[in-house]
Amino acid sequence: MEIDAIREVALRAAKEAGAILRQGLEQRPTIEFKGVKNLVTNIDRRSEEAIADLVRRKLPHHGVVCEEGTRLDGNSGYRWLVDPLDGTTNYAHGYPCFSVSIGVEKDGELVFGLVYDPNLEELFIAERGGGAFLNGKRLQVSAIGTMPDALLATGFPNDVAGATQNNLDYFVRFMKRAQGVRRPGSAALDLCYVAAGRFDGFWELKLYPWDMAAGSLMVSEAGGRVTDLRGGPHHLSNPQIVASNGLLHDEMLRVLAMES
Repeated sequence: MEIDAIREVALRAAKEAGAILRQGLEQRPTIEFKGVKNLVTNIDRRSEEAIADLVRRKLPHHGVVCEEGTRLDGNSGYRWLVDPLDGTTNYAHGYPCFSVSIGVEKDGELVFGLVYDPNLEELFIAERGGGAFLNGKRLQVSAIGTMPDALLATGFPNDVAGATQNNLDYFVRFMKRAQGVRRPGSAALDLCYVAAGRFDGFWELKLYPWDMAAGSLMVSEAGGRVTDLRGGPHHLSNPQIVASNGLLHDEMLRVLAMES
């Protein structure tokens, strides 16, 4: 079956990319800027090349879209959305919170997601209708139902200093209401942590499809809820996302909808 081939190639690609990331930490990455505070390293590109090359060789009929610009055309309806290093700023500073994220669509519907944390050797996998797993153990979102008991996560866009839509107002609102709010720096891992019950909810603005693809499927398959900021269906073309255990979701939406 096609999903079996996808799983096999994605697992191998993630492990190869993870090895590249670990090896790169032993050196000092070469850092470039795509924009203000928007980093890319030579390791991002090496990881991306390894993943794209493997898909090209093993599944040549699949399309691929990667964060750093690699594009492969396909005629099968399958499209891979790849972030070869989610958490580049963390990585550039040697802060061990980053991941490899691979999501796969079939005719626009997410069917497979994988996020690999090479530091903790944690491998998150989700398949449409098949559940979500961490190192083979089935995931289930948390049972926290009230905001004062909730641990949330978020992130900020690279243009936070100059943009009016910078998430700072939402951050302050949730800081006043939740038990705590964390900002780890890898949206893919944040979503997986919601799926694993480590976080109870997550929201962020200005994300890209490869940031959210794998993680959003992970949350859904672990029994959580994923929407846009208004509670409507979330599409990867929408850069804004809210993900939760489901129990907190409506309250999160109310906080997001409050007048500033």
